[in-house]
Amino acid sequence: MSQNTFWKTVPLSEMTEQQWESLCDGCAKCCIFKFEEDETDHILQTDVVCKLLDLNNCSCTRYSERKVLVPDCISITHDNILDLKWMPASCSYRLLALGKDLPPWHPLLSGDQNSMKLADKTVQGHVVSEADVDDVEARIIGWFDPND
Repeated sequence: MSQNTFWKTVPLSEMTEQQWESLCDGCAKCCIFKFEEDETDHILQTDVVCKLLDLNNCSCTRYSERKVLVPDCISITHDNILDLKWMPASCSYRLLALGKDLPPWHPLLSGDQNSMKLADKTVQGHVVSEADVDDVEARIIGWFDPND
């Protein structure tokens, strides 16, 4: 288990890029396509993820180029994390921004990059790639639960 608990002492706004990136637990829930209803502001979730997501390891295959290849891809920052109401409550960035700690299955605590998959906290096995779908809106599976 890692003894470096920088996230407890370094404010999100002062983290290095490496520290910030290491906070991502690799769930890939931010890569799921969601729609917002205009009249109600409800978020509708699909079971479809970005074509750049590697479904086996839940990581972006073109991370450094993602903003060019997928202009709608949103970079998560300390400035916007609490405004992104579609991010799950389990998101490590959100948890820390709210003054909470990382969950025990987070790789920084477990020391194991596979701990997320072992705890079934990733999208792996629950989603399909947009590359394999003709109509993403037809794949809406329900309301987004921000407490997930």
